[in-house]
Amino acid sequence: MAGRGGALGGHGRRGPGTERGMEYVNEVRLRETLHEDRRAYATAEPFPHIVLDGFLRDHVAAALEAEFPKVDHRLWKHHLHFHSHKFACNRWAAMPPLFQAVLGELNSLPMLAYLEALTGIPDLGADDDLEGGGLHQITSGGFLKIHADFNYHPATGFHRRLNLLVYLNRGWDAAWDGTLELWSPDMDRCVRSIAPLLNRCVVFSTTDLSYHGHPRPLASPPGVTRKSLALYYYTPARPEAEWSRPHSTLYRRTPAEPVLAERFHLLRRFVFSRWAVSLMRAGIARLHR
Repeated sequence: MAGRGGALGGHGRRGPGTERGMEYVNEVRLRETLHEDRRAYATAEPFPHIVLDGFLRDHVAAALEAEFPKVDHRLWKHHLHFHSHKFACNRWAAMPPLFQAVLGELNSLPMLAYLEALTGIPDLGADDDLEGGGLHQITSGGFLKIHADFNYHPATGFHRRLNLLVYLNRGWDAAWDGTLELWSPDMDRCVRSIAPLLNRCVVFSTTDLSYHGHPRPLASPPGVTRKSLALYYYTPARPEAEWSRPHSTLYRRTPAEPVLAERFHLLRRFVFSRWAVSLMRAGIARLHR
């Protein structure tokens, strides 16, 4: 991390906003509402967050949606397990040029300065490795269970502090589900549900209690996917009250999800764990003696 607003990944990748005003982000719109947005962010429930419509310049958002890689493109990595069914790409070289440029600007110094002013979090740094971020796409039947994110960058050990999501879905139908749900710290209820509409940005603080996701399978028609960009930001330190030991993603069961499913998942994890496999191999070896 090279000083204030520096990069984590060390690539030096910076968008057009480094030397002048931002080219892709609708900077005028953000500046006009910054004072009220700062207050809304700090007081939002169930944790600090803000929804920013018209985040990108309109023609940029439209171009990103039109050029978003199809799900059968070779750039995608398929994440399929009990808690998640989605496609992701964080490899800069594999992305179309416009996506490289926009993600670069979202990691630029002017963007970091804006996010610090919005959230009150100082010394934010961009992650040029896009660890867990980049392009995301979810097809019909896909989901992302409610969770709190991993809390430290795996390469630097810096604290994960902020998520920025940009949705690219024109004419999204509420009947398809796929809303971003923000849950209470006790996982008792969904406090806010946010539709993934075209050119809508959601920014929120990440702690061990910032539970979010979209737990129900997407019900969109064939060929209609849920498309988004994801950027995460880090700091070298954080308030002591938010400290915890390093952990991976913390998934949580909602009240609507049966306990049996969770127990089945734990059983499956045990059965396929290295320890259990070694135990079974030893047992099989004894049978053949």
